[in-house]
Amino acid sequence: VQLQASGGGLVQAGGSLRLSCAASGRVDSGYMVGWLRQAPGQQREFVAGITWSGQATKYVDSVKGRFTVSRDKFKNTVDLQMNSLKPEDTALYYCAAKELSASEWRYWGQGTLVTVSS
Repeated sequence: VQLQASGGGLVQAGGSLRLSCAASGRVDSGYMVGWLRQAPGQQREFVAGITWSGQATKYVDSVKGRFTVSRDKFKNTVDLQMNSLKPEDTALYYCAAKELSASEWRYWGQGTLVTVSS
């Protein structure tokens, strides 16, 4: 499984950004693709995820109502629409994939930097 993340950038607080994760290889309905982030000096945390079938999504509480994860079946991407961004959303965002039965994320894309200015 190969993952390629894109879409980061600099935005003012209250603004929006859309991240995209292009997936290739053996990704099927038995997988979840997610977004995780790591802010400077902090541990990496799960942000949002979606099953490859698109039937189930999951979010960390701090982004519920602001972020939406979705799957584009034509482009084979998992996108993260981020609205009402806050300075505390500033982090390096990674897309990752794992089998649904796994507890750890197994496949990783490169990070894309999101910076939210106040």
